[in-house]
Amino acid sequence: MSVGIANETWQVRAACRGPRSGVFFPPTSGERREEREMREARAKVICRECPVQVECLEYALSIKEPHGIWGGLNEQERSQMLATPAG
Repeated sequence: MSVGIANETWQVRAACRGPRSGVFFPPTSGERREEREMREARAKVICRECPVQVECLEYALSIKEPHGIWGGLNEQERSQMLATPAG
C-alpha cells in the first residue's frame, strides 16, 4: 500500500460520506448568509460525531483546502488557524 493511500483511508470512515455530504459545501447557485450559517451548523453537528474529525481537519489544513467544512471548521476558521503562529 502506498503512503498516499494509507494516509487517506480515514476518508472511508468519515461521517460525511453519502447523502449527508451535501451540507459540507455551498450550493452552486449561491446562498444567503442565514442559509449558509444553518447549512454549516448542520455540517458541524455531523463533524462532532465523526470518528475521524481530527484526521479530516489535519488533511484540510495540510492541503490548504479552500472550500467547505472539513474537520468541523469552515474556510474562514481554517484560514485563521493557518495564520495563527503555533506556540
